[in-house]
Amino acid sequence: MTKEQNSTENLDFQSPSDDTNLEGDFTADIVALAAKVEVQIQKIAERQRQISAKVQIPQPVEKIWKVLTDYEALPDFLPNLAKSRLIEHPNGGIRLEQVGSQRLLNFNFSARVVLDLEECFPREINFRMVEGDFKGFSGSWCLEPYSLGEYIGTNLCYTIQVWPKLTMPVGIIENRLSKDLRLNLVAIHQRVEELANKQPYI
Repeated sequence: MTKEQNSTENLDFQSPSDDTNLEGDFTADIVALAAKVEVQIQKIAERQRQISAKVQIPQPVEKIWKVLTDYEALPDFLPNLAKSRLIEHPNGGIRLEQVGSQRLLNFNFSARVVLDLEECFPREINFRMVEGDFKGFSGSWCLEPYSLGEYIGTNLCYTIQVWPKLTMPVGIIENRLSKDLRLNLVAIHQRVEELANKQPYI
């Protein structure tokens, strides 16, 4: 897989207005938060895409890490994630089965992946598909702390490389995933803040 890193023709920087009216009736708070999520699409090959989304969360890295690694609770707050469960890994690592479900062009679309994860606390979580409905699917969560005076926060970046099977229209997959990444980061932002308000950080 060769990455054409410096070819500007392969980069598509999406403005917030492209995606904020995603499913119709979001609250003003969610729309405002979605507008702060940066999404970048890069064409790696004819049917391969790298999609990245980034957001600032005004909470310490440890709090975001706790939410990201509570793998089986992810469907409780991530839209379009129907299932997420830990399964046995032959070498004792972290293996996760996930099923995404949503409607695309008036038909129900479901995709299943089994991912092997590598946690590099507190900065990175890498994952790659070992079985599933794509030719290739891999990526990472990157957490980078920042400080603004006495306030400590985290830059959270989610990057995926996806290679759809021939039966999946790459344009539809690209569009759907870019919207999903934005929604997911908004949902994570809200989840982290919700938990932080329940249990003040000491």
